[in-house]
Amino acid sequence: MELENTIQNDIKAAMLAKDQPRLEALRAIKSVFLLLRTSPEGFTEESALKAIMKEAKKRRESADIFNQQNRKDLADVEIFQAGVIESYLPKMMSEEELRAELQKIIASVGASSPADMGKVMGVASKQFAGKADGKMISTIVKDLLSKG
Repeated sequence: MELENTIQNDIKAAMLAKDQPRLEALRAIKSVFLLLRTSPEGFTEESALKAIMKEAKKRRESADIFNQQNRKDLADVEIFQAGVIESYLPKMMSEEELRAELQKIIASVGASSPADMGKVMGVASKQFAGKADGKMISTIVKDLLSKG
């Protein structure tokens, strides 16, 4: 897997540069990959991207909690690690791009009301895996179907 090799090479580079904060983030990604290898889902590029997205999201949420508790020192570490992890993700779609693509999906599945949200989400979740946040997809689909 190309992504796994990239991470491994970057771990080596961070070790040689003695870049401890970056090394911690890269090792976190590597540990997720190792867990994926033993999971029933298995290790694929798609499952790896999903796992990386999840790790970045966890760190962003942790940073928010630390900020609420006035622990800027800990929040900065989480934000830095989230940035390192997100650098391995493909470019995320903008809200406008996502809205346009979701309108096409709604038309193709024939959805017309909020009751059809499940049909749209099934297709959209697969199509935009690793390219858009699931929460944002859900919000836009609700909005489009309620107007529809």
